[in-house]
Parts: sequence; structure tokens; C-alpha cells
Amino acid sequence: MSPPLVVDADRHLRGPYTAGGALVAALVPTARPELVARYDIELRAAAPDLQDLVPDRRRSVAASLPSAERILVHAPRRTLRLANGLAEFVREHLAETGPRTLVVENVDRADPTDLELLTVLRRRVPAESLTVVTRRGTTVEDPLGEEEHRALADRLEREGTIGARLGAVPYHRERGGDTSKAVEAFLFAVQWCLDTGCHDAVVDLGRRALRLADPEGDSGTWWRLLHSTATALAALGREDESEDLFDLARRESVSPAVHASVAYATGMLKVRHHDQARRDPDAALALVNQAIAISSLLPDPRERAFKLGFDLNGRALVEVRRGRPAKALELVSEAVALADRDLRPGEHPIHRLVLLANRAQLTVMLGHPEEALEDLDAVIAADPGYPDYYIDRGNLLHRLGRMDAAIDDYETAMRVGPPFPEPYYNRAEIRFSRGDHRGALSDLDHALELDPEFVDGLANRAGLLAALGEYGKARVDAETGLAIDPANPYLLCALGQVETAEGRYDRARTAFDRALELAPSLAAAWANRGLLAFETGDPEGAVADFTRALEPGADPALLFNRAMALRAAGRETEAVADLTRALELAPDDEDIRRELKS
Repeated sequence: MSPPLVVDADRHLRGPYTAGGALVAALVPTARPELVARYDIELRAAAPDLQDLVPDRRRSVAASLPSAERILVHAPRRTLRLANGLAEFVREHLAETGPRTLVVENVDRADPTDLELLTVLRRRVPAESLTVVTRRGTTVEDPLGEEEHRALADRLEREGTIGARLGAVPYHRERGGDTSKAVEAFLFAVQWCLDTGCHDAVVDLGRRALRLADPEGDSGTWWRLLHSTATALAALGREDESEDLFDLARRESVSPAVHASVAYATGMLKVRHHDQARRDPDAALALVNQAIAISSLLPDPRERAFKLGFDLNGRALVEVRRGRPAKALELVSEAVALADRDLRPGEHPIHRLVLLANRAQLTVMLGHPEEALEDLDAVIAADPGYPDYYIDRGNLLHRLGRMDAAIDDYETAMRVGPPFPEPYYNRAEIRFSRGDHRGALSDLDHALELDPEFVDGLANRAGLLAALGEYGKARVDAETGLAIDPANPYLLCALGQVETAEGRYDRARTAFDRALELAPSLAAAWANRGLLAFETGDPEGAVADFTRALEPGADPALLFNRAMALRAAGRETEAVADLTRALELAPDDEDIRRELKS
């Protein structure tokens, strides 16, 4: 067996993935080139100084743009995607080369990316392949003086490694007495971490930088640091802290562009708040209108077209939340026209793609899915390396009944980016609709291996397991999901199915009632409550519930169930009518044919 691999997790050394990067650096040189290429995004994120050994195979358009044009902010689960890809790389490499022991020192000083990665490694890499040992550090006073910190920072900068510029360089510059060089070091680290999706590191670095930056002497740098830090806080669901920083910008800056950005960003905090009870579309509208008013006065036509288009797109979201999708479509179309008219060809490509993708979503919302497909085709053609757009188009193709094409898009999404659960979850829905219940279960299993807290996956798997008679497993999924999202009607419906199957009828009724209170149009809850009513001797109640379940459209199984309830209630003529219609929809169903003859 190879000797233990000992790595230091102290984030002040190499920032995010200090330990993960050291692990990768030890494995990549002996790994198969095909394996390295398969996980290029994840390996380059964790170990940016291995770029000579890790080919840049999968790229989104954003990767080649200047930072000002990289307007998409990674979701907070981005690092989970990276961790899953890194775990798969480690698992496959060790399966070929033999088991290893990983000893992680100073785990108490680790960046959250490393803590998340360690959790994923333990979950997804067999213990017989990788033994993970973690150790906490001891607190020691910094023995270095300003000159020594400065000298260390100078030496590390001369060496030129990216990892050091994310951890040790800002750490030593912060203590080296040269404020301007410290702010410069922080600015690089903040921007790199924001581009990579390491939001916790952005917040840590950005707050430290803002204590040193001068809003008057170098307002541009100060604003970039503040905006990046506030953006990361918002992405992490820490909206109050984000708004506090934007309020600070209002007090410190007299720049029209800054005030437009602050008004827009604060409006988005109010309309997107992770706590839906705290969302305030009316307050958001006032703020976004303020941003639009300021941006429309900017003298440079190209800057105006970009910023005003951005603000119009933000107001479109507010209008959707206010129940006005047609108005939202007008606003996005206006933003598209602005970009086409006033931006240079090829300028701000991500901004243009976001507008087209949003226009597609609104077009679907207004009942014109075929028209939306043209926009999504254009988006993917322009940026074939961005996986999320394949999910959007796959969902649209699914809606249009083009199942094979939808599966192709979901499977492309699986390949072009780090692993994430949505494409497996969506493919499971199609497999289920085709009767491939085991294939659907396999996809849901994998989705939940990637993210055990993926609530939609837990809800669907709980329902599928209940349908397959695996009630114990279904209960575990339902209760796990409800611990995360107690007001999820789909999970409540699945729990009700389990309680019904296990004879706990009062609990089942309570679960179904609560699900319908939360989602009055949830057909599955009506159907299952109808089955419960029928089984507990209430055929009229069952008829009423099955009737509500049939409101979205005729379904042979539901018609059959209502027919049985109608027959039990003595309403034979209506029962025969339901059976006749059910047989028209499912002519090969022997149960329906038998009941019609009885």
C-alpha cells in the first residue's frame, strides 16, 4: 500500500480547495490522461496550478471573457458539483491504482469547499479505497513581523502560483503594512473565487479587503470588492448582510452607475429572497425602476444599452412575480433590441444569451413553446459548453412530447459540466412515463447520490418507491425531505401513500389534507385521498376526490377508480360511462374490460 498522503487544509495557504488541490496534485501525474480529461473542470478549479497537466477540454463562452462580461453568478451548489466530480475522479483513479489513506491536517482552518469535499469523498468513495483521517490544528501566535510578511508575499508573487494568490499572498499582504498591495492581492483572490463559485471564500476575502480599501482614493476597486462580496452573500442566502453592504455603497458613492447597480441589486434581493415570506415584489419594482431611470441617463450608448438592458431584465422578473408575464416579455424583448442596436457585434455575449433564454421562458409561460425553442436553440448554438441551457431545452422538448430529443439534451448536460442531479431527475420522469420504473429509480438514486438534500428527487423517489410497494424506503425519503422542506406537498402526498399502505388512515388523511391545503390542484393528492376514502368505506367522498383528480384531463386509471367508487355508491350508469371512456383510452386493459362485462 502507498504511504499516507498528508495534506494541510489551512485556507490561508491556498484558499479554497487547499486540501483538495493537494490531493489532486498528488494523483493527477499518475492518472490516465482520459480520466484527467473527463474531469478537467473540477481538477482545474481545485488545483489551478496544474493547468499544464489538465487540458481545458470543456469550456463555456464565459471562460474566455473579461471579468466585466461574466455576469452569471454561480449557484451556491456549484461547489457541490465540483466536489462530486473530484470524488468520482478519486474513486476511479484509486480503483485502478490501489487504496490510499488521506490525512488532512488543520481541518478546523479549512475553507468550506474542503469541508464539503471531505463529506462527499466519505460518501462516494468506498472506505476500502480511501481512508480519510482529519486532524485539528493548535492555536499559535503569528511570530512574523511586517517585513517578514512582506518578504514572504513578495517571494510568493514572484513564484507566480495561483493557489498562493488565493491564500498565502493576501494573508501576508494583509499583515505586511502595504495597504495598496494588500487590496490588490485581495482583489485578484475575490474575483477568482467569484468566477469559480466559491462564495464563502469571496465573503471572507472581501470583508477583509473592505477593511483596507479606500472608497474615496480608489473608488473603482472599493466598489468591485463591495459588489462581489454582496453578490456572494446574496448567493448564500444571506440577504440582510448583502443589503447592508449595498446600503453602505449608497452612503459612500456618488457614481450614477454605482447607484443604478445598487438599486437593481437590492431590488433583486427583495424579489428573490430565499425566504418566500419575505419577498416583496412591490418594493422590488420601486428599486428596479430607480435603476432603470438612472441607467437610461448614462451618456455612453454602449454602457447604457448594457446596464439598461440588465435592469429591464430584472424588472421582467419582478413583473413575473406580480403575475404579469406579458409585460415581462415586453421588457425582455426591449432589452434584446437595445443590445442588438447599441452593442458592438459579439460584445457582452453572456448578457445576450441570458436575455434570449429568459425570453424563451416567458414565451413558454404565455403558451407558445414552439417559438421558445428557436431562442433556446440559438442560446445553445452560441454557448454549447453551458450545461444548464440543455436542461431548459430538454424540459421544453419534454413538454412538446419530443421525449428522445429531451433525453439527448439531459444526457448532454451530464457530459458538458460537473455532475449535478437535475438531468438525472428529469430523465427519470421520462423513463417513468414510459413505464421504465426501474430505470427511473436508478436515475433518482444517482441524483440523490449527487445531492442527498435534493428535495424534488426525494419527493419523486418516495412516490415511486411507494408505487413499487417499498414503503419503508419511501417513508425514509418522505421524512428526510420533510425535515428539509416541511411544507412540500409532494412529499406530504408520498407520506400519505405510505401511511395508507400501512393502515394508518388518520395520519394518511392528515398528510393528504395538508398537501391539498398547500397545493389545491395537486392531482396525485386528490387521487390518493380518493383511494383512501374508498378503502375506508366512503365511496361518495372517493368519487368527489377522483373527480378533482381528473380535472387536468382524462386518465384511464383514474376513470377506472372513479367507476369503482360510483358502482359502490350505487351509481351504475355513471360507472359504466367512466369504464367505457377508460377503455377508449386504454383498449388493452383487461381490468377495465372485465368490469364493463360484470
